[in-house]
Amino acid sequence: MINRVTIWASSIAIMLVVTDGVVQAADGRKPNIVFIMADDLGWADVGYNGAEFYETPNIDALCRSGMEFTDAYPGAANCMPSRSCIMSGMYTPRTKMWTPGMVSKGEQRYMRLLVPSRQKPKGDGKIPTVGSLDPETFSLARLLKQVDYKTLHLGKWHLGSGSGLGFDRNDVDGRGADLKKDHKFYGNKNVAQWLTDAAVDYISDNKDDPFFIYLNHFDVHTPINARAAVVDKYKRKLASKKWSRNWNPVYAAMIEAVDRSVGRLRQAIEENGIQQETLVIFTSDNGGYGRATWNTPLKGSKGGFYEGGIRTPLVMSWPGKIKPGSVCDTPVTGVDYMPTFAEMTGAPLAKDQPLDGVSIVPLMMGNAIAPRAIYWHYPLYLNGEVQVKPIYGTDRMYWRGTPCSVVRMGDWKLMEFFETGSIELYNLRDDLGESTDLADQHPEKAAELLKVLKKWQVETEADIPRTLNPDFDPDYAPAGKKGAR
Repeated sequence: MINRVTIWASSIAIMLVVTDGVVQAADGRKPNIVFIMADDLGWADVGYNGAEFYETPNIDALCRSGMEFTDAYPGAANCMPSRSCIMSGMYTPRTKMWTPGMVSKGEQRYMRLLVPSRQKPKGDGKIPTVGSLDPETFSLARLLKQVDYKTLHLGKWHLGSGSGLGFDRNDVDGRGADLKKDHKFYGNKNVAQWLTDAAVDYISDNKDDPFFIYLNHFDVHTPINARAAVVDKYKRKLASKKWSRNWNPVYAAMIEAVDRSVGRLRQAIEENGIQQETLVIFTSDNGGYGRATWNTPLKGSKGGFYEGGIRTPLVMSWPGKIKPGSVCDTPVTGVDYMPTFAEMTGAPLAKDQPLDGVSIVPLMMGNAIAPRAIYWHYPLYLNGEVQVKPIYGTDRMYWRGTPCSVVRMGDWKLMEFFETGSIELYNLRDDLGESTDLADQHPEKAAELLKVLKKWQVETEADIPRTLNPDFDPDYAPAGKKGAR
């Protein structure tokens, strides 16, 4: 029987040693941490969440061996800011890392607010936006180096090439590529294996010392490409019967490459006899990309702040510590890793850097954490294929993300949209697909969450766009295209 853990859950008896706040193995050793992150893998893309066509037997086995977090979120809806939240423990208003390229994407004349865009990179000059995490940031690697961890970053980085942020080794392709070659391996059908080879070797070489592996796959980010033999397997599967959708066999093969990596790493941990000392985490940096997969039953996709853009798979396995088959439905988010790893290892947190998350060690151990709110903020625009917002003043759907702030507290989620000055309210426990806006039906709850959100915006000095765009023209029609109305 699955044990479901909520914020009201009672304790689960498990074998562990807690010394001065440190969760240790029975021999007193600090735990190894193997953090595996896929790129753009959707919440619905894994078998344990009901994937119909894709195959993830190793991820599913990892889930059965530990804890599934049903309501897991990154700190942002796309890759760069999501990673900054994980690495720094800070929400995006503090890092000013909003999006790759640092500007809004889409037609500038369709933006009602004047914000950084490709056509006007500075916007009104009031929305700072950066492309690198400050090299002096107190990172997860620097946290763990304080307590003698060996640290390895493998794969995608997306935090700027000027600093490795304290890792002993930064290796973009598993074969020695430096950070300046970040983003050069999208669509490389061999890079998942290269990265896994390097991680397996590192486990063997460092099995006697505590280590932290931060493995970031380039899969399943576009361009969609995979090994021909695996693609052929899924082509045959697609042709074998009628499916609910026209699934992409190449995308399925990319998922399999990530899944095999998870299986190989777990095998390496077992072969080196360090299962009891090793926490394995698997997650994704944001929701699924709309041109490659479907996020149903969730609304929206990568880049937007409905659940399809921000809800991700997350499983954690730690034999003897995390109860197999356990399920946690307490919301967790990307800024929680910093305090969590600090509590696990006894490493001191920075005194001069904000900390926005909380330790989720109690959840991992089957206990409760205090109720709290979690947040997102995005002051730019993003167009794209899964369009959830229209051009202002029209009914023409164009945007997958518009300037907004979001708060989730308990089962409730409130979204504030700066372009329209409007809010939306959803009960995610009853309406996972966010089909019914309850703001008018529950005005007191909406006011309560909006007050909480406004307080957080002030505390984090969130940049809120207010200047109207003088070039705004909802009727503008680019050459060769139909108008907005």
